[in-house]
Amino acid sequence: MSSYVIDAIPGDGIGVDVTESAVRVVNTLAETHGFSVTWRERDWNSDLYRRTGRMMPVDGIEQLASGDATFLGAVGTPDVPDDVTLWGLLIPIRREFDQYVNLRPMRLLPGVQGTQPGLENLDVVVVRENVEGEYSTVGGRFGTGNSETAIQEAVFTRAGISRVASYAADLAQRRGGTLVSATKSNGIIHTMPFWDEVVAETVAQHAPDITVDKVLIDALAARVVMKPTSLSTIVASNLFGDILSDLVAGVAGSIGIAPSGNLNPEHKYPSMFEPVHGSAPDIAGQGIANPVGALWAASMMLEHLGESAAATALTAAFEAVLASGVSTPDLGGTATTASFTADVVAHLLR
Repeated sequence: MSSYVIDAIPGDGIGVDVTESAVRVVNTLAETHGFSVTWRERDWNSDLYRRTGRMMPVDGIEQLASGDATFLGAVGTPDVPDDVTLWGLLIPIRREFDQYVNLRPMRLLPGVQGTQPGLENLDVVVVRENVEGEYSTVGGRFGTGNSETAIQEAVFTRAGISRVASYAADLAQRRGGTLVSATKSNGIIHTMPFWDEVVAETVAQHAPDITVDKVLIDALAARVVMKPTSLSTIVASNLFGDILSDLVAGVAGSIGIAPSGNLNPEHKYPSMFEPVHGSAPDIAGQGIANPVGALWAASMMLEHLGESAAATALTAAFEAVLASGVSTPDLGGTATTASFTADVVAHLLR
């Protein structure tokens, strides 16, 4: 019997509620699909920052390194700056564990209202480069008054672009269709032409039967809004991928249902899975958070760990519950986080 050690970081706000849902459902699947899970809960959040000045312990990365995966609920509170919570926890985990692919699937789920009719065939995956690009620490601020200046350098490497393009090309081959590459090479004259060249070269060598369609980010954003079903697999830089994946989720009805996998595809280091929504302090503690994003992220985690049957069963279960008309208030329903989760568990035990 396979056994896994998973680090759970519930974090802040509704992250606690949705992580509890994910843990319950994964434990149910472990019983029904013949594997075991040992959870190590980490109280790494804004409360820890207020007490210690750190979002995680000094040896936090070393603590996670012995696990098979990490599950993150959400982090962020109004009184702690977002850059502190992000760069104190999420980004160090991504970078220290070389989680260079941020995988963001989205489709129209049963019972969820999209932004326009005809989205029944919506099925888009954004492959976002996750450890370099526009999100760098290179730069700084200097000067005072009207002369004050901020410089932020984007850092792209051939190796970084090539490996995420290879991953996206493999995915596009399995999914069929064209690989769309997000760019802005008409205005960003160094990094984006470099991105275009390396993506084209990599795909031509790695998957010559795949066509790469490079699309300027502004036109691509409009296409996501106006013709989302024309898209299948998108590869994008860190910033562009971040924006596009949230946009696709919005078109599909709610960012609250969106999952994310921060992957080290080679399994050299543990990967991290999370719902995309934030900590939602306005509804924290009310028991009405939508657990679908967390459950979908848990399904991605199980798939990554090799438990494909359990992953498929989980996705089918929350889709069945949604199809039955049960949903949380953000989707127009009356279910609580706990009752929706209970319905998913009941479906899995049938």
